Amino acid sequence: MMVPGAPSTTTTMLPASEAAKIYQTNYVRNSRAIGVLWAIFTILFAIVNVVCFIQPYWIGDGADTPQAGYFGLFHYCIGNGLSRDLTCQGSFTEFSTIPSGAFKAASFFIGMSTVLVLTCIGCFALFFFCSTGTVYKICGWMQLAAGTCLILGCMIYPDGWDSDEVKRMCGEQTDKYTLGACSVRWAYILAIMGIMDALILSFLAFVLGNRQDSLMSEELLGDSFSLFSLHRGRQ
Repeated sequence: MMVPGAPSTTTTMLPASEAAKIYQTNYVRNSRAIGVLWAIFTILFAIVNVVCFIQPYWIGDGADTPQAGYFGLFHYCIGNGLSRDLTCQGSFTEFSTIPSGAFKAASFFIGMSTVLVLTCIGCFALFFFCSTGTVYKICGWMQLAAGTCLILGCMIYPDGWDSDEVKRMCGEQTDKYTLGACSVRWAYILAIMGIMDALILSFLAFVLGNRQDSLMSEELLGDSFSLFSLHRGRQ
């Protein structure tokens, strides 16, 4: 029984079409927000990749090493035992100066990873010309390939620790996958962390791409339903 003057407790239900539009608007807004975060973290991942590639701090000396110094992918510096000055060598443009075949291979794969992620950022321009879902998937494959190259580079790099130059710095006990008296430096750790970044970003790109495809399908279905209803209403 309704009491006169009491507020009505009847809940007004939105029409199905309006509820669907509200849901679709929120869906698009959330997807765009996640897409912006994905783009920002992709740029940060590219910075990490470039830093890991160019910085010569993958391994370095320790308290008990015969010589001071540090090694990167292709550039390295070692002391001569007579002074604090370090002699630096190695260049990516001159493969013959890289002291190990494993270092050369690791340099190639990490360099390829850097090129892929920078190309992925360049593909952001395709959002203005192509389907959003397609661009997300292209970038997702690039990020997955970049992560794979990072994995290969990080796995191959320790195979070169038995080179003469590394042994001169780290001691004769140094061997493949055994650093002797030396230690792993921050660039190598950053590269390993970059692998997880690449895998997470590629997964997110595929999810966003599939969401965009499903959103387009729902829009086409909604337009078709509206045209069908309008046609029926005129009959």
